Amino acid sequence: MDPSRAALVVIDLQNGFVNHHSHHVVPAVQDLVTRWADAGRPVIFTRYFNHPGSPYERFFQWSRLQGPPETDIVQELAGQAAGAYATIDKAGYTLFTPEATELVRKAGWTDLLFCGVATESCVLKSAADAFEHGYAPKIVTDACASDAGPEVHEAGLLVARRLIGPRQLTTSADVMRELSAPCSAVVLE
Repeated sequence: MDPSRAALVVIDLQNGFVNHHSHHVVPAVQDLVTRWADAGRPVIFTRYFNHPGSPYERFFQWSRLQGPPETDIVQELAGQAAGAYATIDKAGYTLFTPEATELVRKAGWTDLLFCGVATESCVLKSAADAFEHGYAPKIVTDACASDAGPEVHEAGLLVARRLIGPRQLTTSADVMRELSAPCSAVVLE
């Protein structure tokens, strides 16, 4: 990871996705965001909106997350989201809306670290799309969860290893070690 060209992306930590299966990840993300931002690095939040007539309604008969309070960022992270580099609203799984694609390109980020909910869908799809767009994605495994339970979280990580590479899965501790590591000096002769 090149910390000087990296952004942390917090995926969909909204009231409608945080439940008894996923609430444990909120403090981990809160700590990661605090430490990342304190190092002067950019944080992006995403919010998912399930608009009426969406594929989620049509194919899953799922009509949740159509407005507040379900679509609101969880209280514990609301302040950090308000101070984030950007908040991207989306109507699908991925971070890569046209707005976000342009934002990442203009910012010059090469590395995108993903955390949040849900590992097997929005986190995985965003990381896979980052990979396909030529960015270096990392999934922070201890800072993401599935609202469908730990087995589904683990299934998402299994697929992620196949889609983006096993070394692209990391932990908060490893991210912080990389962030605080001194830059290598280049010796010119």
